[in-house]
Amino acid sequence: MDIEKVIIIAVNTEQTMSERFVYSVEELKSLTKTADGEVMHLITQNRKSPHRATYVGEGKLEEIKELCETDEIDVVIINDELSGSQIRNITEILDVKVIDRSQLILDIFASRARTKEGKLQVELAQYAYMLPRLHGQGANLSRLGGGIGTRGPGETKLETDRRHIQKRMDELKARLDVVVNQREQYRLNRKRNKLFQIAIVGYTNAGKSTLFNKLTSSDSLQEDKLFATLDPLTRKMRLKSGLNVAITDTVGFIQDLPTALIAAFRSTLEEVKEADLILHVIDVNAPDKEDHEKTVLQLLEELDANEIPLITIYNKKDLINEENFVANSQPSLLVSAFEEKDLDKIKVSIEERIQDIWLPYSIFVEENNGNLLSRLQNVTLVTKEEYVEEAFSYKVQGFVNKNHPIMKEIKE
Repeated sequence: MDIEKVIIIAVNTEQTMSERFVYSVEELKSLTKTADGEVMHLITQNRKSPHRATYVGEGKLEEIKELCETDEIDVVIINDELSGSQIRNITEILDVKVIDRSQLILDIFASRARTKEGKLQVELAQYAYMLPRLHGQGANLSRLGGGIGTRGPGETKLETDRRHIQKRMDELKARLDVVVNQREQYRLNRKRNKLFQIAIVGYTNAGKSTLFNKLTSSDSLQEDKLFATLDPLTRKMRLKSGLNVAITDTVGFIQDLPTALIAAFRSTLEEVKEADLILHVIDVNAPDKEDHEKTVLQLLEELDANEIPLITIYNKKDLINEENFVANSQPSLLVSAFEEKDLDKIKVSIEERIQDIWLPYSIFVEENNGNLLSRLQNVTLVTKEEYVEEAFSYKVQGFVNKNHPIMKEIKE
């Protein structure tokens, strides 16, 4: 796809170049790159609040219009969520495609969705975003053409009346319910099998997918772009003790995620709620890692997942000076997803947390009962196994999920 020329406009309401403002602008640049755009200019303005009609002052807009004409700009991206009338007013003055931060994120999600569920969720989120902004948008939408901000439903569908869109949203919700029920069935099956469930969460681009791939020896999409993973993947992972667990790679979190997206992806994020343990991956080299950490923890709280045991994984240690590193959270590990010994450290740490959650057990298994021995190794966390000659048995010690069917044999 052709790279589009972009101007970013951002209003700073705090009158100072606060860290949060600087970071949100840098993040918008990264989002633009992810959507195949090249930022030609960054225009900022200090104001008490964004202009109600045109976001920035009209004088500033005239300056931007000259830049659009001189540099043949394809799209202007605003670093906030705008109303339909603001988008219309700015577009009329600049005479180029104008989208806001939320539209850009929705657009990236639309281009990244691979599964049926992901595509349905994104389309529903886009309609939910567009519905309150339909008034007077017809002319602007017909100007959109292709490229950034037009993936997903497309302008022709969005030009149709509110009733059609509402009907389409109802259809999408019904279809999503079917898919969500299927996902719920998969989750119930995992629960029925009493597989210990781990969810990997983190800010977008923290290295979750790379870590997931290395831990499970799989090859899901991983690249240095925001939202490389959109659809959650679940794989089995074998720990050092031999215990099999289920581990899920989830969509990356981000500051100011559009409300429509959080609502649409609620079912996907349910994977996190069902976890027995959460691995929170943080890019230790990110300039705003503290903000990233707060954003993720806040979203976990909104999902009612803040009580689930959690290990903080500070990733990409090869990019920093380890001597200066201080962890904000405990328990935590400082790792590189590319170092085998660090992957082993993560697996050992997972086993330590399982020991906190499960019940200890000790059992003698007769030497001719290889079936039970094998099952203990697969479904419980075996910490010690030794052959006792005088008993012609193996003494097995470890930890077990108190609700697992094997408990019956352990008790006997």
